[in-house]
Amino acid sequence: MGIGRNWTDEDIQYLEDNWGVISINTIAENLDRSINAINIKKNKMGLGAFLNNGEYITFNQLIVALGNKSYSYKETSWIRNRQFPIKYKRVSESRFKVVYLEDFWEWAEKNRTIIDWSKVEKNVIGAEPSWVDIQRKRDFNSHKINKSQWTKLEEEKLKVLVKQFRYTYSEIALKLNRTEGAIQRRICDLNLIERPLKADTHTKWTNDECLRLGEMIKQRFNYEMMLDELNKSVKAIRGKVYNMYLTEDLDKVSRLIGNGAWGDGRPERKISHRLLNTEEKEQVKEDMTKLVLLLKARICNHYDDHDYWQRELCMNWDNGCTAGESNCDACTSFYRIQPQYCRRCGATILKRYKENMCDKCKVDRKKQYQRKWMALNGREKQIN
Repeated sequence: MGIGRNWTDEDIQYLEDNWGVISINTIAENLDRSINAINIKKNKMGLGAFLNNGEYITFNQLIVALGNKSYSYKETSWIRNRQFPIKYKRVSESRFKVVYLEDFWEWAEKNRTIIDWSKVEKNVIGAEPSWVDIQRKRDFNSHKINKSQWTKLEEEKLKVLVKQFRYTYSEIALKLNRTEGAIQRRICDLNLIERPLKADTHTKWTNDECLRLGEMIKQRFNYEMMLDELNKSVKAIRGKVYNMYLTEDLDKVSRLIGNGAWGDGRPERKISHRLLNTEEKEQVKEDMTKLVLLLKARICNHYDDHDYWQRELCMNWDNGCTAGESNCDACTSFYRIQPQYCRRCGATILKRYKENMCDKCKVDRKKQYQRKWMALNGREKQIN
């Protein structure tokens, strides 16, 4: 390395341009200097900390700027579950999580409802896109919901309201200034046996309400803000959203709808979802009928195209039906062969007569006897 060499103007300019952009090791290698020499020079130049001189901030700095505290929760909720654009920067022997501001704003626009923008100071993390101000106002208006830790007084009020058997989840949530989900979780945490009254679930959604719901999702309203607009419970709104899009994540639903209306971008259903509409149910019935016919044809083909393929499993078959039935498909005398078990290996035996050993074990026992006979008679030849 070039120890003792004077710094040229080009070296100084390179260090100033790349400090905080590329790693210290790379800078030292490109300038043919030691890492210690690079650190001494950057201190003389007043460049500051490495992580404070790039177009990025550390993940921890971002969380603090957004008014959040739970670092470990964000690692799970943001990085693992929502593909947060995290990058890594190495400084000496340490590695830090960083995020480029351009990548962050792109991700935040797609996941804007998971951040309470009313708690974020304007331009605290750089110039903000135009949608942030709109979302900040909406979050500020919905900030009436209490999200702080439950107090003893609130818990006592909750117990009293639930034990009166007069209020629904939404009514109790309104009285305690909490979300319906928070009420439900707290009742479980307190191990209360009583439950609020069930809301009327027979009120059908009108077409106008569905279209309005779709527009509010596109505008990134949260569930509590939809409550006042639709005059529905949060639970009912969540259920409606899930039944249509198989998720309650409003950011994900918004991406599915795109520029369309409610119902557009609806994901494909599976039978296991149990959320099929009438047309899909008819299609499933038709597909199942075809599947049954195909399986029956293959089974009959396996048994030499014999219509009476069930005979192989029936105790009433012996070169003909001993019960006098003429059609196996309409048979009412079918009696399944009862399973027996091999006393040697425990394998299942399906035979109409009594058997205590499977065919494989019979062959093995026969070979074992032959080897014993040959050993006793002094013969060296082995039978495979």
